[in-house]
Amino acid sequence: MIEDKSPQRTSIAQLGEFGLIDHLTSNFTINQPSTLKGIGDDAAVLDFRDKKVVVSTDLLIEGVHFDLAYVPLKHLGYKAVVVNISDICAMNAKATQITVSIAVSNRFPLEALDELFAGITLAANEYKVDVIGGDTTSSQKGLIISITAIGEADEDEIVYRNGAKQTDLLVVSGDIGAAYMGLQVLEREKQVFQVNPNSQPDLDAYTYLIERQLKPEARKDVRTLLHALEIKPTSMIDISDGLSSEIMHLCKQSGVGCNLYEDKLPLDPQLINVCEEFDIDSTTVAINGGEDYELLFTIPIDDFDKIKGNPNFTIIGHMTQESEGIHLVTRANTKIALKARGWDGISEN
Repeated sequence: MIEDKSPQRTSIAQLGEFGLIDHLTSNFTINQPSTLKGIGDDAAVLDFRDKKVVVSTDLLIEGVHFDLAYVPLKHLGYKAVVVNISDICAMNAKATQITVSIAVSNRFPLEALDELFAGITLAANEYKVDVIGGDTTSSQKGLIISITAIGEADEDEIVYRNGAKQTDLLVVSGDIGAAYMGLQVLEREKQVFQVNPNSQPDLDAYTYLIERQLKPEARKDVRTLLHALEIKPTSMIDISDGLSSEIMHLCKQSGVGCNLYEDKLPLDPQLINVCEEFDIDSTTVAINGGEDYELLFTIPIDDFDKIKGNPNFTIIGHMTQESEGIHLVTRANTKIALKARGWDGISEN
């Protein structure tokens, strides 16, 4: 569906492994004072002084996590960085460094990797993280990307998943469900293209949803926003696997229950319109969709006045005794047991 019009194809084998690494990493710059030595030696050297170090890693595999039929390589590189930085943000920490490792098959020319690394470089600059190392190797199955993100925080700033208390408010940043519907639009256009390769998709009505899928952003601003409000979350997680799944993670690790209110879910108008077009229930998409990379967190009920009406956040529920269970309270005021269905569960409804 997305065709590379460039006739130039430089074989990776022409450069060799070290030549390829030098080529791909030549545009990376150092931004963080904690980076003493980045790329260019056997290992990086970091100095966080009195800060605690937060580390997360993620693996993206072609055909499992992304489809190059409609995912541009530059967008893929950007997103690969963002999804890891989002995990650092979910710890209420500041991302500072990443490592990037790729396995690539010989069907990818050098120009394709240049596009991938252009996205990685753009994300590194946007989030002011240093690329301090990684690895390149060959693959017989396509493209594999592994990124490790490193961050820093004072010990008393770090927020875990296990701190939610009964009566805490459940809060989410931004809106949810859009990334899943963006994927549905792209999958539909891919199928149309396979039937008629001459078709040109008109995606103007879906721009926000597609951007949420192809170019998500990590909520690095939430840490600053909450600090300004003098609020420290009691627990926090990023929404990668779906709202219902993430709520269940918080409840299980904190030993609490939860009431999630359907009428409080923050949905973008474009999402609601496209759900009607696809004949899919918007609530089902919102709670099961995933890949929104918004932050879900709990705060003490005493902080209600500090956060109410804030355009960056929505209170969507509250925590309860563990014995009360985990429920969705519908618009009709009936309780439905929440299940961590994830994306697979959407097609069942």
